[in-house]
Amino acid sequence: MSGPEPAADAAPAEAAAATADAVSRLVADVLARPAGRTCPSPYETARLVASAPWLGYHAERIRFLLAGQRADGGWGGPEGYALVPTLSVVDGLLATLDRDEPAGWSRDGVRQAIDRGLRLLLDRSVGPSAFPPPDLPAGDLIAPALAERIGARLADPPAGLADWRGARPPLPAGMGRGRLDAVRRLVRSGAPVPQKLVHALEVLGPAATRLRSVAPTPHGAVGASPAATAAWLGTPDGDQSAAVDFLDQVVADYQGPVPCATPITVFERSWVLGALARAGVPAAVTAPLAAGLREALGPDGAATGPGLPADADTTAATLYALAAAGTRADPSGLFRYDLGTHFCTWQGEDGASVSTNAHVLEALGPAAGGTDDRAVSAARRVTRWLLDQQQPDGSWSDRWHASPYYATASAVAALRAQTAPEVAPALRRAADGVLGSQHADGSWGRWGGTAEETAYAVQVLLAAPARPETDAALARAVDHLRVGAAIQHPPLWHDKDLYHPPLIVRAAVLAAQKLAAERLRQVAQLSPPVSAVS
Repeated sequence: MSGPEPAADAAPAEAAAATADAVSRLVADVLARPAGRTCPSPYETARLVASAPWLGYHAERIRFLLAGQRADGGWGGPEGYALVPTLSVVDGLLATLDRDEPAGWSRDGVRQAIDRGLRLLLDRSVGPSAFPPPDLPAGDLIAPALAERIGARLADPPAGLADWRGARPPLPAGMGRGRLDAVRRLVRSGAPVPQKLVHALEVLGPAATRLRSVAPTPHGAVGASPAATAAWLGTPDGDQSAAVDFLDQVVADYQGPVPCATPITVFERSWVLGALARAGVPAAVTAPLAAGLREALGPDGAATGPGLPADADTTAATLYALAAAGTRADPSGLFRYDLGTHFCTWQGEDGASVSTNAHVLEALGPAAGGTDDRAVSAARRVTRWLLDQQQPDGSWSDRWHASPYYATASAVAALRAQTAPEVAPALRRAADGVLGSQHADGSWGRWGGTAEETAYAVQVLLAAPARPETDAALARAVDHLRVGAAIQHPPLWHDKDLYHPPLIVRAAVLAAQKLAAERLRQVAQLSPPVSAVS
């Protein structure tokens, strides 16, 4: 976050100027780093520690992992979200004891971190396997593969870890290795690896090395993933290939640790532009963000980044962002994901996504130019499907974000433009649920108040009819956002590990601040002056 965001109680002209300045800084920050930005991932970083010790900044990655261990011995998010990153880090640190000489870290420190991590992993009462596994991409492949590797390493453990001989981390109930075995059989048969699995190519271990059915993009990335790229590359043969260049660039950009996905240009720009458009930021201000987005749309739609498959979520968000910028694009590619009742994120998806369908509904709505019969019919079906997914407490949940406030805000933003009679009651239930879950400090959050989740909750409240209790909640939220927006944001977005896209979240917070300030100014103008009572 660069600089303070506008305060709600500033004079209207000052608030408008502060908002314009904040938007300009955000747009400049997005343009300054074309690949996009997310936080480093313990999971992904540990995969490079295990498979690419030859890569620059190796010691910095080890130190990042050691510094990121929680008090309970785990890494990553709470509950079941700790499973994948903790397995990955324990395996990566075990690999360092097999071969590395300390460089800015100690063997004793690594052994202690492994010991604490294993204690948590093997604790069936409070460890990550005690919780239902979250719906993370390829989690049902990654966790069994890493548990197997750790078990193999502990068959003959490194010095100082003899007490763990023969140990193997348990998996959550219902998670087995059947799908992993099926993928391995597929690869051994010589069949091409499905594109959606390339992002997690590292689950194949040595079998991933120079796999003929997988090719890096012209920029060298495999599956838009440093771990997948390193797994495909194996040990460099001395040639400075594009894959080596890609890895060198990523570790230099992040000074050692790496994110789960990069580049994310289309994803970052579409989500930022969409958030600002919903807040009424003029298209002329955000026009630079739209440049190049039209070229991202192919016959199958748009992908988050090179090496990833096109998907309905990114396609819909790109179409909406372009429409908000005043550019109409052909939505035909979006209909490739139409299942009749709703849209899949990609063909063959396991499950369904509320936020994907919310973004589809926005992309097909009148605001985005979707007025032909096919778009109108699809919008009606998706509206019905979204209404059916609402929970009894008024919320929605989603497979691409850990917080229900993201899914709820996505659904509400899409539904509020629809005229079906069931929409207004659904929006009221959503607002009632949000009102009832506000923390004492004015924030909202699944595990504790965050500026990001508070921004989503504010947007839900603003979609419902104004009432005194809503305005009071908004005032408390704006006070929290004024302070909380500058605080470190926890990762809440789903990839192989939880991640945080800072500029996308910054856009959501800025949009919520702008809209809430406008609502509160309107309320103040409509309130009659208080008369002295004698």
